[in-house]
Amino acid sequence: MPATMTPPAQQTQPPIPVPPRVITTKDLLYLKDALSWELSAFKKFHFFAQQATNPQIKQALDKAGQMHQRHYEKLLTHLQVNNTTAMANLPRPQQASQ
Repeated sequence: MPATMTPPAQQTQPPIPVPPRVITTKDLLYLKDALSWELSAFKKFHFFAQQATNPQIKQALDKAGQMHQRHYEKLLTHLQVNNTTAMANLPRPQQASQ
């Protein structure tokens, strides 16, 4: 008669009230992509604004470029974290005794 396997008892951990300020490898790769996209958009809008002769179009292109520059700077702030300290402060899952 085969023994039935019972799943391990589910351990419940209290929810984390505030997300930890930790940057995972996947987060870092996404942030690098987003920074690249924002910088590229900013450069393109700046270039086209310099080429525009219509003042209204020039102003609209400058405004769009400034928006992308703000987004780039905001993304940079997410990289200003001491990841080692943040990782050390994460709650550790309890090891099941065997």
